[in-house]
Amino acid sequence: MERNWAGNLTYTGRIVRPADVAQVQEVVAGAPAVRALGTRHAFNDLADTGGVLVSLESLPPDLEPAADTVTVSAGTRYGVLAEALREHGRALPNLASLPHISVGGAIATATHGSGDRNGNLATAVAALELVGPDGELRRIRRGEPEFAGSVVALGTLGVVTRVTLDVRPEFEVRQVVYSGVPWAPVLADLDATMASGYSVSLFTDWTGDRVAQVWVKSTGEPPADLHGVRPATRQVHMIDGEPADAVTGQLGVPGSSLDRLPHFRLGHKPSSGEELQSEYLVPRHRAVEAIGRLRAAHERIAPLLHVSEIRSVAADELWLSGAHGHDAVALHFTWRLDPAGVFALLPDLEAELLPLGARPHWGKCFAATARELAPLYPMWTDFDRLRRRADPSGKFANAYTERVLG
Repeated sequence: MERNWAGNLTYTGRIVRPADVAQVQEVVAGAPAVRALGTRHAFNDLADTGGVLVSLESLPPDLEPAADTVTVSAGTRYGVLAEALREHGRALPNLASLPHISVGGAIATATHGSGDRNGNLATAVAALELVGPDGELRRIRRGEPEFAGSVVALGTLGVVTRVTLDVRPEFEVRQVVYSGVPWAPVLADLDATMASGYSVSLFTDWTGDRVAQVWVKSTGEPPADLHGVRPATRQVHMIDGEPADAVTGQLGVPGSSLDRLPHFRLGHKPSSGEELQSEYLVPRHRAVEAIGRLRAAHERIAPLLHVSEIRSVAADELWLSGAHGHDAVALHFTWRLDPAGVFALLPDLEAELLPLGARPHWGKCFAATARELAPLYPMWTDFDRLRRRADPSGKFANAYTERVLG
């Protein structure tokens, strides 16, 4: 039986691996229930179905680079794409912490990296090709009606086969880590801390008066100190006991964006491997309040936690994005592999965060259902109309979409 990356979910559907887009069309047209299956990094049943699971991992990347864009198969992993772009002197504007994930899966769930001026990975999408419920291939481009509802769509509009992404000239990044940064100045001016690099991550277990680690990825010289703390002089992992050679280069040594923007190196185990994950994107102006609530609840959170991460994400116009309409701060939880303990805590965690406008990451563990989620998304009703019109028979629906979208 096929399992997800974390091992907490066994897929129930029959997995097929088409060799080309024509085979994807044939499979989709002939199956009563279909879901696209990416690199299995979802921690919930978003991709599952009792019908057919379409994996695009056997499709060739079919890379088509241009000056400002690249078109690629949706099943391609970001690390593979970034390596190919580097050969052409191009790079993606941003990358997630894991380069192991697929393009299609990441954009469908609004997965993100970090940076005050960096939107989530789906904001780089210029066009999509997808197979609808009738097996027909459709294309939608930026600027067309309902494009903003078609990118972060949780697989409900069809199987995305090819994606066109914005690219930029290749650039170098320096990464440094500051250990034991005091919380007081961080919270006194969170904006200043998050603006200290191109991409900034704060790692904490919510206990004590110091942030355990702050990772700053800079396109220029990194700060000489951060709130009085000098950069670390040895490579470190954000999770105690994990090997430091699994993370991307630190110590201020310049490297390509692929070798610095992700936290983890392609070909190495990302994170702890045995874990669950949750994440909530809070409106930027409520972030300090949200952090305060989590620190107050540390006695319940810390025993279940490997580590938490705080990142910033720029506002966008994508209907189901966690940063739709406003800049956001992402509060991420890498949990120990304790499903009972984690899911017992999540309703209480969400009772603190959702009233602040927090939106959960679609591919991670959360307890909220459509009733709690709908008020958080101004375009919720518009998306509901879009998906029902695109898939009137519910071929791409599953237990997850019924629970989460209604």
